[in-house]
Amino acid sequence: MNFQPNTDIFKPKWYLEQMRGWSFKTYMLLMLGIGVIIGTTISTPVNPISLITMVAAIMGFTCTLAITNAKPINGVLGLLSSIIYIIVSIYAQNYANVVLQASYIFLLDLPVLLLPAWSKNAEKHIKGLKFKQWCFTVIFFLFVTAMLYLMDTRIFISPRPWIDAIAGAIGITGSVLCTFRFREQYYFWTIQGVMSIILWGVTAFQGDANLTLFFTYILYLINDVLAFTDKHTHWFH
Repeated sequence: MNFQPNTDIFKPKWYLEQMRGWSFKTYMLLMLGIGVIIGTTISTPVNPISLITMVAAIMGFTCTLAITNAKPINGVLGLLSSIIYIIVSIYAQNYANVVLQASYIFLLDLPVLLLPAWSKNAEKHIKGLKFKQWCFTVIFFLFVTAMLYLMDTRIFISPRPWIDAIAGAIGITGSVLCTFRFREQYYFWTIQGVMSIILWGVTAFQGDANLTLFFTYILYLINDVLAFTDKHTHWFH
């Protein structure tokens, strides 16, 4: 497969095309999500961190909806939001989440931007995990969890090492499955959504972040449910 930039990302028409053809429910969820994210941000003390968190949350949430609808625009949105999430996560001392966001860049965003053929007709290449692949997936998850926990307790000191490490490992595992177009990624996205709600809820109540990401991950969880239930999405239908 040739490595070449997706030059379409520099054309405004491409973005319009990418936002078309989504399921009706995801359009409704997108509008609801943007409203919730903006409302949550302005209802709390506004500062530079809260503003960039809001921007990252809107782009990140739109990115997840684009993945659900198998639209390559997720590469651009995911790259930009992940860069901002890294800044926010460092500020909040959720260091495993920094690694998670970096993995999103390399596993989900750059392939879309540098390998146009990778995302072409992605919905036609969706497949399921077999038993042996499930075993490798579980082993990979446990290994990543252990490495992230050691990082959070030995290299950097996170106030929430177990929650941070587990949430990060689930997300990294899901992103690997997404890269190889396995539909089971959504099991991991769903669990990761729950763990991220817990992570950013605890982070907010400990005073290291605002509640914007707490509510954003609730929206992510709703999107995961849509992937299972909306017959107009390709991952399970």
